[in-house]
Amino acid sequence: MQKTSTASAAQGTDLELLSINTIRTLSMDGVQAANSGHPGTPMALAPVAYTLWNERMAYDPNDPFWPNRDRFILSCGHASMLLYSVLHLSGVKQYKDGKPTGELAVPLEHIKKFRQLHYRCPGHPERTETTGVEITTGPLGQGVATSVGFAIAERWLASHFNKPGFNLFSYNIYALCSDGDMMEGVSEEGASLAGHLKLSNLCWIYDDNHITIEGHTDLAFSEDVGRRFEGLGWHVVKVPDVNDLDALRAAYKSFLATDDRPTLIIVRSHIGYGAPHKQDTHEAHGSPLGPDEIKLAKKFYGWPEDAQFLVPEEVTANFAKGIGARGHAASAAWRALFAKYQQEHPDLASQWRLMEARELPPGWDKDIPVFPADAKGVASRTSGGKVLNAIAKNIPWLIGGSGDLAPSTMTTLTFPEADGSFEPDHYSGRNFHYGIREHGMMAAVNGMSLSNVRAFGATFFVFCDYLRPALRLASIMQLNSVIVFTHDSIGVGEDGPTHQAIEHLAAARAIPGLIVLRPGDANEAAEAWRTIVQLKNRPAIIILTRQNLPTLDRAKYAPAAGARRGGYVLADAAGGKPDVILMATGSELSLIVDAYEQLTKDGVKARVVSLPSWELFADQDQAYRDEVLPPSVTARVACEAAEKFGWERFLGPTGAFVGMKGFGASGPYAQLYKHFGITTENVVKAAKELVGNK
Repeated sequence: MQKTSTASAAQGTDLELLSINTIRTLSMDGVQAANSGHPGTPMALAPVAYTLWNERMAYDPNDPFWPNRDRFILSCGHASMLLYSVLHLSGVKQYKDGKPTGELAVPLEHIKKFRQLHYRCPGHPERTETTGVEITTGPLGQGVATSVGFAIAERWLASHFNKPGFNLFSYNIYALCSDGDMMEGVSEEGASLAGHLKLSNLCWIYDDNHITIEGHTDLAFSEDVGRRFEGLGWHVVKVPDVNDLDALRAAYKSFLATDDRPTLIIVRSHIGYGAPHKQDTHEAHGSPLGPDEIKLAKKFYGWPEDAQFLVPEEVTANFAKGIGARGHAASAAWRALFAKYQQEHPDLASQWRLMEARELPPGWDKDIPVFPADAKGVASRTSGGKVLNAIAKNIPWLIGGSGDLAPSTMTTLTFPEADGSFEPDHYSGRNFHYGIREHGMMAAVNGMSLSNVRAFGATFFVFCDYLRPALRLASIMQLNSVIVFTHDSIGVGEDGPTHQAIEHLAAARAIPGLIVLRPGDANEAAEAWRTIVQLKNRPAIIILTRQNLPTLDRAKYAPAAGARRGGYVLADAAGGKPDVILMATGSELSLIVDAYEQLTKDGVKARVVSLPSWELFADQDQAYRDEVLPPSVTARVACEAAEKFGWERFLGPTGAFVGMKGFGASGPYAQLYKHFGITTENVVKAAKELVGNK
């Protein structure tokens, strides 16, 4: 039996409705052709996409990387056909390696191949695939949380670069989100931070359609979202009917007129709008409508029922006159303004060019300290903080902060040019306070990285679990986001097993593309930072200690520069032909150095290999890796205050592991190392057993 529609009829001129219905029908047809996808939300939100893109956004389809463009983030990424349809109709051009390819980012033939391999319309939008997709938004909540980083970056860029007569950065960020986004915890973290920072350049558009995959939202979600956001310091506007175009336009104007807080526009929509049997049901959410239902929906729209992937010429002309003409004029004006800016502010203009290219300024590494040998040593969080400050002083756009732990992570930028803290009344500060919002912090760092600033966050290593989803997305998007992790393992001591990261190294190393660095002394920490800041397309984490680490005598042992290659021979047997290889990372490096000295005295030929980054070591050619770890030497001992998982690749079937076999405990760290058997004596014992010298 056919349902009776409870939605009001669409409003607007014939051309506006034709354009909106083109978005709807392209979305339906794409999902149906793939026999997979989410048609209902694009059908419902087509009026939002049309009015925002064709009437409001500052965006040039021919210059999609124009720096002062508005950003659009589809946080409800399952509705990807909505974005692909708009990118196609807007005529957004595809770029590769920073240059136009001469083709559309989303040609019609790619929409026809929605969700198919080697086409630019994947199931969820992917930044690295399709020009016009600002961010990869897979899991719900990530898009809106990351949008906060976009908004932060715009405020910092404006404060740093804008000068009288040169308003270079003034763009807005629009994020389209769903009920699912609102339920995810990371969106709450992002909304709370945005409200505190009064990011008035940020607008979330909430699709209030009352439907999730399981059914009506009443099953699990009954809060008053508007009141929640008002409590978070947001300006809230309600649009009772998504088909009321004038109400949508008024809501956008209200956002633009609000200069003291972010805006949430709550739009009441009807999922699967126009589909007589599936509108307002979960059946329109996650599966194709079916040919018969599509024909009925098209009939409701006044569309040719048998037409598929129909794009009327009037619609493309409408978008060309709208976003095309408006965006071109705005981007051309900006380019002309920047040309004058280069003449009057050449140093700042040069900075921006370097940022766009992800390059570094001359002399960025000139102040990196060299730490003298010191048996007592220093915690790598302390040496790491000194190196961070030495580098950041010479890279003006290296900015970041901690999740309420800066005094412990040692990540505060203390030199005068750091200009204090980034706060609502002081957007020029380079020190950020993310609060106890680790997941939101990582998402914000990603948004900042997507905006060409060099961003970092910091927290204890155990909280890697809290931010892992956003860290994974940083790698998928090939960002150069950075997180500083301290308090790396049982060296945390008395805080106990809940705060002692045991399995986290293995989990981090499992993320493809992520660079994991666990330096073993102060000079390796310096080399780790030297490596990190040069990365362009890979995220990195640096894992540092709370406890002191001896600073090795580099006149006696190999230079720390070897750490740049991920693994290197730190000390070797006489003649360079070892009987046993000792391997370690981070805080256990000095322990195996002591074992090496003992073994050498006892006549055992040993080699010490420092492996601060397995990923960088894997990037080296096979000849180098075999030089460091000769395949012929199968007697190998690895030592790490973590789970063994992953070490098999270096140990082989006969190697020994000295490390953790379970969770930690509460007590002074030196006692814990002895309690868990992570000692020089046990490394020596294991090595002697392997070479038969018991």
